[in-house]
Amino acid sequence: MQLSSLWGKQIIAKKKLKDSETSYTNGLLRARYNDSEWTPARFKSFITSALRTATRKWPPKYKALKEACIGRKVNKATNKMAYHYKCAHCRNLFVQKDVQVDHIAPVVDPRMGFEGWDIFIDRMFCEKDNLQVLCKTCHSVKTQLEKKERTLRG
Repeated sequence: MQLSSLWGKQIIAKKKLKDSETSYTNGLLRARYNDSEWTPARFKSFITSALRTATRKWPPKYKALKEACIGRKVNKATNKMAYHYKCAHCRNLFVQKDVQVDHIAPVVDPRMGFEGWDIFIDRMFCEKDNLQVLCKTCHSVKTQLEKKERTLRG
């Protein structure tokens, strides 16, 4: 294949990519999502949600839960046997529906904000040593503190 025809195919391939995934507005190149029906923020929200859903099957999450499990005890609410887990913060015992697996180091650093998809995914799908089991109350408090720090950062 001649260089000129190879060069021409590259231009066509780039043009197709631009037409399907980007547009020009006021001379600036802008990404398009879902045939321009979504804003970049909506697209980011969609991808973030899909990745969080995928973590439900992430094996280190279950390793962290297993490590926090203290065994079966009678659940006071139902009077039935249930597995109980120790909260890493308050050290109290809870049934599985009352605990959440939390990232020790936040997925989105409150001081830095969103740093890019590669970093987000690496932090989201971390190993067990960056995961802890917290009761819903402790997890909520930690999340609120991170949000407050993020707000102060501006």
